[in-house]
Amino acid sequence: MSWEVARPSRALAVRGLDMAGFRIHGGGSEFLRAIPHPAVTVLLEFGEGRFDIQDPAGRTRTGSLALGLLRDAVPLRVEALECVQVRMSPLAASAVLGMPPSELSGTMVGLDELWGRDVARLCERLHEMPCWQERFALIEATLAARLRDDLPADPEVAWAWRRIAGSHGRYRIEQLASEIGWSRQRLWSRFGAQIGLTPKRAARLVRFDHAVHRLVRGQAPARVAADTGYTDQSHLHRDVREFTGAPPASAAAEPFLTVDDRAWPSTGG
Repeated sequence: MSWEVARPSRALAVRGLDMAGFRIHGGGSEFLRAIPHPAVTVLLEFGEGRFDIQDPAGRTRTGSLALGLLRDAVPLRVEALECVQVRMSPLAASAVLGMPPSELSGTMVGLDELWGRDVARLCERLHEMPCWQERFALIEATLAARLRDDLPADPEVAWAWRRIAGSHGRYRIEQLASEIGWSRQRLWSRFGAQIGLTPKRAARLVRFDHAVHRLVRGQAPARVAADTGYTDQSHLHRDVREFTGAPPASAAAEPFLTVDDRAWPSTGG
């Protein structure tokens, strides 16, 4: 099975979005896993291939999907696939998808359940386009047109998320609450209701994501643990196994682990 991966050739105008295009050529089924990532993910499938993904409840889904903030890796079977993956921060996801990310947390839904017939029309246009950059431009324009401002997060929640993300998960939750001027309990409640994870779980997910990217780049686990805020290498090992179901060495080799410039250089135009 061979992979083609494409990235946008310019910065996206819509904040909080990240895109990658995939063309996976056949050769039999390949079993992969979707690894938890600190973003809401949209998969727009427009080719004639087939993939199946199993949601946390054990149901098998296929086609264009929206995946919330996952707590564990979920199985994915691919025979052949053409798709664009869009990752967006929970703050952007609320405005684009038209629903709070908390309603998607830990699960996935068919994109047509959110956007109706527009999904089929969009995927038909993607299929007809001759290159990835035109597809990226169409998707960005589509997402920009769908932006809504009637589901905003509390400014305090948005600030807390940005602090957690910007610190790679190393911002103390008590400090967040203190700087916002909320009690720890109020921050816990409002953040969970609007983001879909508790602040502590969000910080763990962001820290794991940062650490596992460094493992993908071949850095030694002991150095990664020391630099990313883990108590020791065993602490890192436990977190990686909890999020991926695999030890660090195996997790770092996952093909679908980190779809970004650090792990996936562009190979298609």
